[in-house]
Formats: sequence, C-alpha cells, structure tokens
Amino acid sequence: MIEPVAQTEKVDVVELRIPAKAEWVAVARLAVAAVASRSDFSVEDIEDVRLAIAEACTNVIRDAEPGAQIDIRCESERESLSVTVRGGAAVRLRVDGSEAGLGVIIIQSLMDSVEYRIEPDGVVLGMVKRVQPR
Repeated sequence: MIEPVAQTEKVDVVELRIPAKAEWVAVARLAVAAVASRSDFSVEDIEDVRLAIAEACTNVIRDAEPGAQIDIRCESERESLSVTVRGGAAVRLRVDGSEAGLGVIIIQSLMDSVEYRIEPDGVVLGMVKRVQPR
C-alpha cells in the first residue's frame, strides 16, 4: 500500500494532466523521467520508471472515452519516487493482470510496489521506485 509521505520529510510534488491520447504518452514519460533524475536513481532505474509510466498511460488510453484525461502525480524524495496515475471517471483501467496483459506485468516487474484502487471518480495506479544502494 502506498502511504502518504510524512509532513516532516522533504518532498517535491509535480502534477501533470494530459489528454488520454497516445501522442501525449511521450510527454508523461519525459516529465516523470525528469522528476526521477532529481533523485539518486541510476540511469537504468530512470529508464524503468519511464517504461512503467508509458505502460500505465497506455493501459488507461486503451479504455478511454473521448475527452478523457490522465492525471499524474509524482512525489519525489531523495530515496524514492512515488507516482500516481489516475484515469478519470470515463476511463475503465483494467486491473486484473490477466485482462490487462503484458503491460501490468511489465509495471510490476519494473517498480518496487504497485497498487490499484477503484475510486468513485476513477481508477488509480500507484507505483513506488526506491533508490538502490550502490
């Protein structure tokens, strides 16, 4: 489960809203990679985060209705990055790995923790990547 960050810790928050269209996935990937690069992640870990975000957005887009939006929230700390991808009420994100296919399996293999929640205003995918000791 993704827990809220304690108020005493220094956390930088970046929020992004993009149209639920394939041509906007690159913007999400670049933005989240830029946030991840502010922490002590290796180049490989940043690439893992980029791919996970692309897969999450693609999963939302697959079932999006016209005019749907994707909200992305990054909470960056020195030792970890928490990313929340939220599809609006018009989006029906597939949360069962067997239905969602390879995308969900890829996300789970790239991130340290992954959580799905269905909320009244949409579906939320929360992901955490922790900095690995070198």
